[in-house]
Amino acid sequence: MSSNVSDVVRRALEEDLGPLGDITAALIDPGTRGRGALVARGAGVLAGTACADEAFRQVDPSVFVEWHVHDGDRVTAGHRLADVDGPLASILTAERTALNLLCHLSGVASLTRAFVDAIAGTGVRILDTRKTTPGLRTLEKAAVRAGGGHNHRGSLSDMVLLKDNHIADLRIGDAVARARDRWPGRGVEVECDRLEQVQQAVAAGVDVVMLDNMTPDDVALCVKEVGEAALVEVSGGVTLDTITDYAAAGPDLISVGALTHSAPILDIGLDL
Repeated sequence: MSSNVSDVVRRALEEDLGPLGDITAALIDPGTRGRGALVARGAGVLAGTACADEAFRQVDPSVFVEWHVHDGDRVTAGHRLADVDGPLASILTAERTALNLLCHLSGVASLTRAFVDAIAGTGVRILDTRKTTPGLRTLEKAAVRAGGGHNHRGSLSDMVLLKDNHIADLRIGDAVARARDRWPGRGVEVECDRLEQVQQAVAAGVDVVMLDNMTPDDVALCVKEVGEAALVEVSGGVTLDTITDYAAAGPDLISVGALTHSAPILDIGLDL
């Protein structure tokens, strides 16, 4: 169990329980046992099982959860995901926190899989971004992986990414040279919104050229310009309706902020 999962669940339970705890479940006889199932209400990809486990464990270690599927598995409406057994009051107290995290993270995995499936066979990788829910980044990025996607930077320390607001004050060549000198073990990426910047980035020897908010036709021209000199990433406004056109333009990577900031939940319920 990662410390991040434990900490997130602890904070979520504290928020949900309030100062007095579950005053409704407290009305139930402590000796009453409950048995039920976590059931998918729709089709998607499962993620977040560790969070659901931890929610039940933190409320009552005697609650037993038996999973029939795993993170990354496709599920359909009516799919029995897990059986839950233990004191009824404890199950009901942990239910909402377990489901909130499970539904949200499964939603991220499901949307990611939709993007991955849309460009299957092209060799282009789908990446997430740092547009994550504060405090949930590690979990959301794990959900992206469960959906078949890949992770971009986990934090600002992972690599140098020079965006428009950075290079407004620094020439691309100077900025890249300064980054190489100060952080020799880190990759360097430059965000470009026109061909001239792409040429400057390639000349500076970057590892990744990010093409920001370009059309598929513009992407194709820039991919040809970069050649084998660097990886090419497409970013900005890519949707399920447009991603096949962007993939056909030949980039190596397509990053999609919507994977984490706009994923609808996968509806999952607890049936007792």
